[in-house]
Amino acid sequence: MDSCAPARNTIGMTRNNLALVLGGGGAAGNAWMIGIVAGLAEAGFDLTEIADLVIGTSAGANAAAQVLSGIPPAELLAATLAPPPIPPAGQPRPQAAGPRMEAVFERMRTISAAAATQAELQRAMAAYGIESDPAFGPEIGEQRRALVARRLPSPDWPERPLLIVAVNADTGELATFDRNSGVALVDAATAAISLPGAGPTHQINGTRYISGGVRSVDNADLAAGYRNVIVLSPFSGRTGPLPPGQFEGLHRPPGAELASEVERLRNAGSRVEVITPDPDSRAAMGTNQMDLATRAPSARAGFIQGKREATCLSGL
Repeated sequence: MDSCAPARNTIGMTRNNLALVLGGGGAAGNAWMIGIVAGLAEAGFDLTEIADLVIGTSAGANAAAQVLSGIPPAELLAATLAPPPIPPAGQPRPQAAGPRMEAVFERMRTISAAAATQAELQRAMAAYGIESDPAFGPEIGEQRRALVARRLPSPDWPERPLLIVAVNADTGELATFDRNSGVALVDAATAAISLPGAGPTHQINGTRYISGGVRSVDNADLAAGYRNVIVLSPFSGRTGPLPPGQFEGLHRPPGAELASEVERLRNAGSRVEVITPDPDSRAAMGTNQMDLATRAPSARAGFIQGKREATCLSGL
């Protein structure tokens, strides 16, 4: 999807009616989004100050918590550029591509190719997540939760609205968490990254959850009702086959992809601007979105791109 696409059915703009959507994209996508936010702020468009709602999916959930943490964008960027801390002994490291993950990706491709509707895809992926649970001991889930906790800027929900997206693994239905859900931020963020087959489902109050990226990479449609919507989508716009062992994303039934979500928002009267990685950012992000080595170059490329993208957002 082209960045700075013309808005349709635009209505009166205010700086206090803006939703920011942060999509999934692994370590590289998270860093790129922080770079974009910092670059926009450098150009005078500070989303950490003016976004009224931030919606986070998968890695975007962590980025959303960062954006609403009260930490200035320049400091968020500096932290992203710093070398990642070495996990304590026994703590999990990001899953690299390999034979086991390739088997997971192949199963996901098979499931998504067979799904006729998005609801059917969610139920099938949820079933896959539950089916995979016995392969992981309880310590794996505990370690992953601890890893998410270390990455969050604060254990507390921010004051301004934050919506984290997951899928109920027991029903296959959409699940969203906010500060009024009675769920700890770390649990919501852990549910958001629980990719079926790659790890256990995440249990909260007796209910199992998987990543909201199963429903949509971005879940931009959840911004319905806002006059202005900005979508940062690390995965959208990616073209061409990836090397063996990499995940190109779930096949989406018609109407379940970002373009359809954006069209529905625009038809309802929202001005929507979508920012996807430009060629330099795409090159910096590489092909393995979970590779921590891509974080610094992705953030730098996002920062440069963000400064340019500010011209697209005039009038918001």
